[in-house]
Amino acid sequence: MSFPRPLRRSVSLSPARTLRLVVLGQGAVGKTALTVRFITRRFIGDYDPTLEMIYRHMAVIDGEMVHFEILDTAGQEEDSLQIEEKIKWGDGFAVVYSVTDRCSFDEVMRLCFLINHIHSSPKRSGGSEQPPVVIVANKKDLQFDRMVSTQDGENLSKALKLPFYEISTRDSYEETVAVFSTLYQELMRQGHFSPGSFKRRTVSKVMEKIPKMQASSTLNSAGRSLSFNSFRDYIPELALLWGSKGKERSQACIFLLLHHRCH
Repeated sequence: MSFPRPLRRSVSLSPARTLRLVVLGQGAVGKTALTVRFITRRFIGDYDPTLEMIYRHMAVIDGEMVHFEILDTAGQEEDSLQIEEKIKWGDGFAVVYSVTDRCSFDEVMRLCFLINHIHSSPKRSGGSEQPPVVIVANKKDLQFDRMVSTQDGENLSKALKLPFYEISTRDSYEETVAVFSTLYQELMRQGHFSPGSFKRRTVSKVMEKIPKMQASSTLNSAGRSLSFNSFRDYIPELALLWGSKGKERSQACIFLLLHHRCH
């Protein structure tokens, strides 16, 4: 499989385009590692799986400045309102599973169905085309722990008519770029977003509660600059914003047709 070239970090004078992406999938499949690898080029494999974050990141693709807002979901399933609001928020979606976890693979079809169902609602505008979705099989480097074959992933992508990438977030930055670049290119083709890096859009109360982080750096409560070198130090502060780590989240299903979640 050939992958798109890495994003070019050149100067562009054109207005930035805002792109909201949502990374979905069960816990421990590598959603945060994928997102942080794309933003920083670094692989960091150890995160608190209960935390959610919206990462803001600027990059140049094909000479166009793009303002990414990437929602890294926790994978700890919540009630129907929460998951619905997160899917409504997004322009494009990366649905991630681990090749070492058959249950996470079985979850992909449910998540793709939800995206299709929610974005085909008569209340939503923007034409008849569905939002871009990419299926991502992560952790291909763990060959001895593999439970899902490449053929399984390819067959699913053909059945759903969606792009498919089998990647190693740990081993390849270029493979992670391919995921986000594909979503960008498809949104450009559809024409679903326009210039204006911080164009205001309606945000639900659910989305307002999710912490935001500027990709390059930010300031914590003490005014100290934060980079991903000190990511672990920042986790307790994020937990206070989001709520107790031990708080149980509802396991309610979104639709009755999808009550058969893998356990």
